Amino acid sequence: MKITVICGSHRAQAQSLKVAKHIRHTLDDGICAETALVSLANNPLPLWDMGVWDGDDKWPPLLDPIRAELVSSDAFVVVTPEWHGQVPAGLKNFFLLFGRNELGHKPALIVAVSSGDGGSYPVAELRMSSYKNSRLCYIPEHVIVRHVEQVLNDDPAQNNAGADEYFRKRIRWALGILREYGLALRQVRASGATDTSQFKNGM
Repeated sequence: MKITVICGSHRAQAQSLKVAKHIRHTLDDGICAETALVSLANNPLPLWDMGVWDGDDKWPPLLDPIRAELVSSDAFVVVTPEWHGQVPAGLKNFFLLFGRNELGHKPALIVAVSSGDGGSYPVAELRMSSYKNSRLCYIPEHVIVRHVEQVLNDDPAQNNAGADEYFRKRIRWALGILREYGLALRQVRASGATDTSQFKNGM
């Protein structure tokens, strides 16, 4: 079982990356055998253009290493900050660059990050618009890490003790559910029923 964490923040020193690293550490602590972290910090992926489809030489060196991680994964955690009530542009771009061949019929857990009491809009946006052609399967559970500066810090003195304990437990619980979806959907993909050669795009 391999689970890859996708961190959608463009920032180099992002609270979302802190959360993503905590999630990976939790996964490594007995939930799955292998993990990977794909970070969009510093915008490593240019905006999609027709060269992706037309075989432009610039794209394989950028996409192939990430594609290999995604293809070999059984499930994903998508970590996103809320910027102006939206998912960051780089994360939306990610879902243009990678699709059904990498993500199709694999489960994903959404983890939204907010400095305050927000975080719900990115959850709704991802559930609405990022799965159609990729066939990514968001599980019913999601996590919204609110007041993120006060939780999941390595230094306990920087944490709100009650909130920190809650989010650590909630994240581990949600990851356990994701793991079981990952095991179950292996059978779905292996059945052959998910072949998309006839219907490449969702409706």
